[in-house]
Amino acid sequence: MKTVRKTSIFPAKRDVVFLKLQELSTLQYIAAPYATFTPVDAAQPAVWTVGSTSAYRFRLFGFIPFGTHTIHIERFDRDGIRSREGNEHVPTWNHKIYLKDRNGQTEYTDEVDIEAGWKTVFIWLWAKAFYAHRQKKWIRLLKEK
Repeated sequence: MKTVRKTSIFPAKRDVVFLKLQELSTLQYIAAPYATFTPVDAAQPAVWTVGSTSAYRFRLFGFIPFGTHTIHIERFDRDGIRSREGNEHVPTWNHKIYLKDRNGQTEYTDEVDIEAGWKTVFIWLWAKAFYAHRQKKWIRLLKEK
């Protein structure tokens, strides 16, 4: 198992970040172009809640099929999120997001435990770049609001 951890200061209040975290459209925006997430079920809710499980057609760089990615939400509150995720290529992708108020801004941390057998080191390297990219896109998104 390998862990990726990345922290940034976001130019928005924690409540604003938390509201954006609840929307699938935020994930789709911040993940592109490294990854795309298309709901398997068109009727799937666009907002996550504790206990919910959702499935997405996952594509690396928007065009390389990488299986069906499942997200099960275990915790979802103003302090952060914990989800158990994975797909047929990466069975363990356990993601935690920590949110801390910093005088009207938000300290945001992604922490992901990854296990994919012999592929773990390669997935971990991709994930390091992916989470750095995601947080830059988050900052761009929050500045546009």
